[in-house]
Amino acid sequence: MFTRRLLGDVLSFPSLTDSKIALMDIDAERLELISGLANRLVTDSKIGAQIEATTDRAKALEGADFVITTIPVGDDDDVARGIPQCMGIDQAVGDTIGPGGIIKALRTVPALLDICLDMGRLCPRAWLSYTNPMAIACRAISEATTVPNVGLCHSVQNTARQLSEYIGADQSEMSDWKAGINHMAWFLKLERNGVDAYLNLFEAMDGPQKISMDTVPFEVLRQPEYFVSESTRHMSEYVPYFQGDPIRMEWFNLAPFDLGARAQLLRVDAHYETIHEEL
Repeated sequence: MFTRRLLGDVLSFPSLTDSKIALMDIDAERLELISGLANRLVTDSKIGAQIEATTDRAKALEGADFVITTIPVGDDDDVARGIPQCMGIDQAVGDTIGPGGIIKALRTVPALLDICLDMGRLCPRAWLSYTNPMAIACRAISEATTVPNVGLCHSVQNTARQLSEYIGADQSEMSDWKAGINHMAWFLKLERNGVDAYLNLFEAMDGPQKISMDTVPFEVLRQPEYFVSESTRHMSEYVPYFQGDPIRMEWFNLAPFDLGARAQLLRVDAHYETIHEEL
């Protein structure tokens, strides 16, 4: 999912259309799928980018200017959200903070530090960009290595598009200025054709159909009067008010995390029991 969107972003910039893009995955089948998509994007866009696909990480990293990682480590839904829920902690997403964020970090940080070691040998001047769990992973990289790194998320671009839809504007009419941290950037300025569009956004809040599309960000908008970049489910984790009370969760369309079929629940319980015995 991340790679598909990132490729579209990278290839949309004229300054990057002649880039050499090395795609690397330990799963050859997935690698073939995404490299086929990348080559199709290059062909359809009639640009000069070169696409390489390899299962050899060293080959992909050698001489790189930028390194983008979008790796998951393990079956996160079962563990990062399932185990906390068995202990009475329901996390809407569980990939950045709380027990889920910590569990993801414990799995992911060692893999990222291995990549950083390879970067030190093969592309020492390259920047590393990483996806979730952002805060913990970026802090670990910064403290344990000298690799320059940045955490990026698509939430800002997606929210900008959604805001134009909420007020019935074409995205080409919109401009904005935003600032903040991952999963909590704020639209400090929102304009349509150079005119403040926040009044239009507040008017949109009067329609229950609009609010139902983004219940938590619209509720947060009532407080600091700025729209936050993150989705309802993500944002609900970062503000304690929204999680924990079943009535409030229902009001804001925050269904509890679905552990799935009984077999899956038993698998989570068994995994928890194993960890408990080891502790």
